Amino acid sequence: MPKRRQLRAFDLKQIYGFASLIGVDEAGRGALAGPVVAAAVVVNQNFLEGRWAIGRAGRVNDSKLLTPADRAELFAEFEALAAAGQIHAHHGTADVAEIESLNILGATKLAMRRALEGICPPSAFASKTEPDLFASAEEVASFSPTISAHIVVDGLRLRNFPYPHTPLVNGDGRSLCIAMASIVAKVTRDRLMRELDAKYPGYGFAAHNGYGTEEHRNAVRRLGRCPQHRELFLRKLLATRVDPAQMDFLAG
Repeated sequence: MPKRRQLRAFDLKQIYGFASLIGVDEAGRGALAGPVVAAAVVVNQNFLEGRWAIGRAGRVNDSKLLTPADRAELFAEFEALAAAGQIHAHHGTADVAEIESLNILGATKLAMRRALEGICPPSAFASKTEPDLFASAEEVASFSPTISAHIVVDGLRLRNFPYPHTPLVNGDGRSLCIAMASIVAKVTRDRLMRELDAKYPGYGFAAHNGYGTEEHRNAVRRLGRCPQHRELFLRKLLATRVDPAQMDFLAG
């Protein structure tokens, strides 16, 4: 069986014992400019055993391994699936100011938390005791059962994260719902970078999406940084390539 088709089989194992499976991934963590974007995609057993997953999911892969055209086509299909109620997806972002304040790991966790909060609050996963026969009317009215969902996140375990989760290294190449989340995050972020390209012309954000290409590095040397550049990232990348006497422009 081709590797891509194993993604669905993997998720069928991960969802066992749960009502749904939620895959989480991010895009833009290693970029020099722009926000970090995370996405969460919810699937259930019926979806994983349904027509689309059986017939079409073989085209899903880690977003970095797909062409822009493939990602756009799949993203449109995800939108149609969401409109039909077969999946649910949400994205969250952390901007450059938050990256500078929290560092990239903290900002990535923030974006992932925001993506998940668009689906359900952390409290939905808390252990709750069902009210007994002698509970007050207020206790009965306020009771809501714990959500039955298994969250799988691409990468290492997230410490001090409000959602219980299973970390999966290279998860976007192992899990269908994580791979779907990677596509949602990537397409969403690329669209944001095209908007920033119009706002900050000359850097080529629409072409390289804020990553450290030679074109991007040359533009920064020529124009200086803009408000969407991550100052610490630029300093680390360019410190050995630029005369230290000329580094002041990066802080402007």
